[in-house]
Amino acid sequence: FHQAAKASLAAAFVVAQPIPDDPRPQLIVPNPLVAIATLAERFFLPPLPPRGVHPSAILGSEGRIGPEVSIGALVSIGDRVQIGSRVTIHAGSHIGNDVVIGDDCIIYPNVALLDRCILGNRVILHSGTIIGSDGFGYAQLEGRHHKIPQLGNVIIEDDVELGANVTVDRGTFGSTTIKRGTKVDNQVQIAHNVVIGEDCILVAQVGIAGSTTLGKNVMIGGQAGLVDHITIGDNVRIAAGSGVTNDVTPGFIVGGRPAVDHATWRKSQVIQYQLPELRKEILSLRKRLMLLESRLNETTTDS
Repeated sequence: FHQAAKASLAAAFVVAQPIPDDPRPQLIVPNPLVAIATLAERFFLPPLPPRGVHPSAILGSEGRIGPEVSIGALVSIGDRVQIGSRVTIHAGSHIGNDVVIGDDCIIYPNVALLDRCILGNRVILHSGTIIGSDGFGYAQLEGRHHKIPQLGNVIIEDDVELGANVTVDRGTFGSTTIKRGTKVDNQVQIAHNVVIGEDCILVAQVGIAGSTTLGKNVMIGGQAGLVDHITIGDNVRIAAGSGVTNDVTPGFIVGGRPAVDHATWRKSQVIQYQLPELRKEILSLRKRLMLLESRLNETTTDS
């Protein structure tokens, strides 16, 4: 680390431990990555759009809009919508009827926040995300699929961030809920009546089927899939590409399809690449066993 710092052309450093014999300024902090994020947010983010409502925006009736908001071009807002203070809604987004948006939220272009959904404070929704689409619910009768009306909503609590093209289905009757502090990467599917606990991390292309519950601090790697009606305990880690088909005990690390204990999965992965050699060995052993049985039969006959 010290050698890399000395070779660097940086004008200053943010470090956890001092760099000896370097005259450049050094900011000593317990967690340099968090400090860098704080500095970038404070000094380098682009300014927010101008405050106010663009002339092309369409506002419904009986709504309430807080102070210092920015509503961009071609935004459409339904009836009885409540929007908090300092909210930014970028161009082309749609806000449905009876939606509630808390303070300091940022809604990027072309987001759909559909009827009766609720955002807490400081929620960030990136472009293309759809909140409150119908859950995938059908009843089968005589070979046909009959749609079950999806009458619930979506509740997103404070400090949640959803990446681009995330889809969160409304509950069938109750709520699909994403709790405080959870962060969701791009292209994640969260089905109806799912509950996601506080401070979870969902990486790109995760899919969670209906009525599954995640505890606190769950981390799910990219392209993992979770079946419906299971419970994932607090502090669980799910490896990328896993297929989770059963409840997972709090604190466990799982991987594979179907997902099993991570240590078992890693051992199975090693064995998988040895299968061609193991097959040859088994075939060889089979031939030797057949030869031994043949000789034993000959000996028995001669006796």
